[in-house]
Amino acid sequence: MSNRFACPNDGFSYPEIEPRLFSFNSPYGACPLCNGLGTKHFFGKEACPDCEGARLRKESLNVRISGKNIVEVTRMSIREASDFFAHLKISARDKDISVPVVKEIENRLRFMLDVGIDYLTLDRRANTLSGGEAQRIRLASQLGSRLVGALYVLDEPTIGLHQRDNDRLIKTLKELRDLGNTIIVVEHDEDTIFSADYMVDIGPGAGVHGGNIVVAGYLDDLITNPKKYKSLTLDYLRGDVAVEIPHARRAQDRGHLRIREGFSFSIKNLNAEIPLGKLVAITGVSGSGKSTFLYEIVHKNLQARLEYKYRTNQIFNCESFTGTEYLSRTVLIDQSAIGRTPRSNPATYTGAFTFIRELYAETEEARLRGWGPGRFSFNVKGGRCETCQGNGLIAVEMHFLPTVYVTCDVCRGKRFDKETLEVKYKRKNIYDVLEMTVEEALTFFEDIPAIYDRFKTLNEVGLGYLKLGQSATTLSGGEAQRVKISSELYRPFAERTIYLLDEPTVGLHYEDVRKLIEILQKLVDKGNSVLLIEHNMDVIKSADYVIDFGPEGGVGGGQIVARGTPEQVAANAHSHTGKYLKKVLKKK
Repeated sequence: MSNRFACPNDGFSYPEIEPRLFSFNSPYGACPLCNGLGTKHFFGKEACPDCEGARLRKESLNVRISGKNIVEVTRMSIREASDFFAHLKISARDKDISVPVVKEIENRLRFMLDVGIDYLTLDRRANTLSGGEAQRIRLASQLGSRLVGALYVLDEPTIGLHQRDNDRLIKTLKELRDLGNTIIVVEHDEDTIFSADYMVDIGPGAGVHGGNIVVAGYLDDLITNPKKYKSLTLDYLRGDVAVEIPHARRAQDRGHLRIREGFSFSIKNLNAEIPLGKLVAITGVSGSGKSTFLYEIVHKNLQARLEYKYRTNQIFNCESFTGTEYLSRTVLIDQSAIGRTPRSNPATYTGAFTFIRELYAETEEARLRGWGPGRFSFNVKGGRCETCQGNGLIAVEMHFLPTVYVTCDVCRGKRFDKETLEVKYKRKNIYDVLEMTVEEALTFFEDIPAIYDRFKTLNEVGLGYLKLGQSATTLSGGEAQRVKISSELYRPFAERTIYLLDEPTVGLHYEDVRKLIEILQKLVDKGNSVLLIEHNMDVIKSADYVIDFGPEGGVGGGQIVARGTPEQVAANAHSHTGKYLKKVLKKK
């Protein structure tokens, strides 16, 4: 290159080459037409006609290393980029300059490999990352900082991780500890717990039954002294209590869903059969194509054939999709919030609140006043507090600060007006009922089947500690998912339904996992099918059939490496899942 920044071969002229030339966040390097967005419009998806989505000016794209420009490098997966820089061919003249830079790049890529996100591309947008992926990227950045004497707090970092990737994460956490840092991890994963030095077990139950430290101490001491330290968590860790492997797996199918030539993202030319009338687990390493298979192929095609709202003859992401004649409906049970507004709660979602309002409307006091069920609703005018419109809270807008919610000074958070609260059933008004836990409501409404049965299913899924009036927005993803499952359990005639679940064990204790498995088995026993993505070995070993994706993540995945019963998958030498499944099946 000449001193005038022009290529001697083709005469292409460059501005002064400096780091900001390769940044789409800098006006110096960003595409002048889209200002570095990569799209034609601010919120649009159509690629910019000038840079074609590259986000950089043309001069930036004409600078190449080993034949690749910066956009081509960033479109690589972390695994591919690691291999690229490991085998980088550079001239002897440039080697002295590039060695420290390349070494730093390789170190940072290695940190991301160690936390199990090798399948992600370097240009992956932050808003498309899962919570677990974002958390692991932040963890990798801390590894690179080499801080000493820091306190790290992680909330379930193993979410969405296969056991193989989990082993890598544990190794990374130990490296951080050995540097001289302290790491506090909220976790339910057994391998992570066993890797800890010190354990604090909080309980003994959930919700109103929890909040106390049951045991605390060095893990070795807690495990080896069963008479001194007692807790349900320790019982599972010691093996005194365990999730039992089914005595027999369902052998008879109720038909099959057949997918031919499936294609989407990393999945190419995939042929799969899903047996119906069984509990089927989709497994595989992180990024192997499990979610793509469930959402983009199975769910979309089931919707198109079984749900009136989405009815179409179109086949999504495969050449053929057959077998839906054996099904009558499909239900996706994900971890999204129940209801669309904060007003939604377990009582309203399950439909129990309708009967509760009718019960209060039938009381002598309500009939004398001529009140109907609507009087006892906090969603409509009549009986609710109009100052807070039935919320119990008033939003106070703060300039330049988050909105503050304060208790309504008229109803004092009770959501209803004074006259409505005068009506009582068994000495409790409608507000008192909403403040009950599910367990308390079971006793209170034991003689009213329409209400009792709905709350019974909530209690069966381990949510007996929830308040009936607890806002849906305050429920965790796992709690919301179990509320949805409970509503399905209540359906007296639900059959020939296929339930799709995505990691329902997230955030669950051993005991809650055991309860969940029992519930899923009940759904199958009723004549339904359950298809779920899962990494929890207790769930996988309890399945009738396993479909294992792999062999790796990203472009190295998208294939079915093993299928069959858990025992058959465990016997497959090519399956990463089988390796870990073999260990848990030996405990039988």
